[in-house]
Amino acid sequence: MNGLPRTIAVLAAIVVGATSAAACGTDEPAPPIAWSPCPAEVVAEAAPTRLDCATVPVPLDHTAPASGEIEIMISRLAGPNPDKRRGVLLLNPGGPGGSGLAFPAFLVARGMPASVTDSYDVIGMDTRGIGHSARIECGFTGEGPYVGNLPPYAVDDAAVSARAEVVRGVAQQCADNDPDDRLRHISTADMARDLDAIRAALGEEKASFLGYSYGSALGAAYASMFPDRADRVVLDSIVGDTHLDRDGMRRYALGMEQTFPDFAAWAAERDDTYGLGRTPDEVRAAYLELADRLDREPVDGLTGAIFRGSVFAYLFNERQYPVLAGLWQSLRTGAEPPDTGEVPDLASFDNSWTVFLAVTCNDVDWPEEVRRYRDAVAEDRERYPLYGAAAANIIPCAYWPHEPAEPPVPVLADGPANILLVQNRRDVPTPHRGAELLREKFGDRARLVSVDAAGHGAYLLGENPCANDVTTAYLVDGTLPAADVSCPAS
Repeated sequence: MNGLPRTIAVLAAIVVGATSAAACGTDEPAPPIAWSPCPAEVVAEAAPTRLDCATVPVPLDHTAPASGEIEIMISRLAGPNPDKRRGVLLLNPGGPGGSGLAFPAFLVARGMPASVTDSYDVIGMDTRGIGHSARIECGFTGEGPYVGNLPPYAVDDAAVSARAEVVRGVAQQCADNDPDDRLRHISTADMARDLDAIRAALGEEKASFLGYSYGSALGAAYASMFPDRADRVVLDSIVGDTHLDRDGMRRYALGMEQTFPDFAAWAAERDDTYGLGRTPDEVRAAYLELADRLDREPVDGLTGAIFRGSVFAYLFNERQYPVLAGLWQSLRTGAEPPDTGEVPDLASFDNSWTVFLAVTCNDVDWPEEVRRYRDAVAEDRERYPLYGAAAANIIPCAYWPHEPAEPPVPVLADGPANILLVQNRRDVPTPHRGAELLREKFGDRARLVSVDAAGHGAYLLGENPCANDVTTAYLVDGTLPAADVSCPAS
């Protein structure tokens, strides 16, 4: 019965005023980029697709360029036909904290059309702080009470207070492991400035952008800070703003409520196989009953919080439903859980967990009063019974060692109409409401493609031909829909 405890920490990692931010971009000519073979692990991950890699120097502190530089590593899937090439398409896979060097190859494997790869040099990257780009780490080992950035479910006020002491220690640990003072300079605004530096280094007047999940926030920031340099912008699985704040994290619970019924219906149709319930209502009741029982009586270290977090994580993708049902069945029957694949060393997530915290905490001034989190947890426990008392729980940002260096990047509605928002209607960490909010903020600059599907990520990551066709047409031909689009289930 070790399947759920082993997988939750891994999946949790995969999972995440009117003052305007100064752009500080550049029109200065940059030295030619020197392309060379990518690091061995990127080559292996990208195979059989071949990518080239290079580094781009950027200021550690964009407000004080003379204070020193860091290097951002980028990758390139070069367009095969220069006559068809439009420009560059910058990618971000999300996180914050996800390495994106092999992401061009991943999208090719997921079916990125040749019309897109003919039109662009597709550019992946490790954004600042990640992997090969001035890597930062808090020293997380995967042991102890902090094993990922998904907040645990809090059964009562005492659980929130206990968690506050854990995350206070995490924030201090990050401060203690920052000898080069890089932590304070990992923010969405600085990453957007890095994107513009990469554009300039590539010799391009403009850059297109495709970002998923947190990448939607980064892309929204880039399109807002550099509206005249952003070409065609596609934002998928949308956070709702240029940053993740308390409201955005609390929307995890809304996403769980909206997505769980898809799994419940799937499991109910297979009750003879898994025995989780004959109807969706029975499956939901079984989830709540088991989680409550594990809160009171953990089994082999499996708590209700771990169970809830596991279900949350497995709902990211419909292809994971059989694994989730099998793990849940093993809890019910005591049978050996299904093989969930090789479990990596949790210490390997130190870098991604650290960057998630740095960006999330540096972008927004999070409240420090534990009472505010206790109140939110109590409210969302009732409003969203499946996961509300987790999503509203306190995180290390409450005690972060640095105040935000600048306000969050405001969404710029006054600019070119060049932003396509693509969003599944049922998405656990980024529910449809986030896309609606960003659509409202961008106004006439944007169009929204709403997809009748469940899962985290629509374009190429889902199976909906309508969403794929509309998005590809925009990237290749610049055909922004005249109005918002509703894609039926495929």
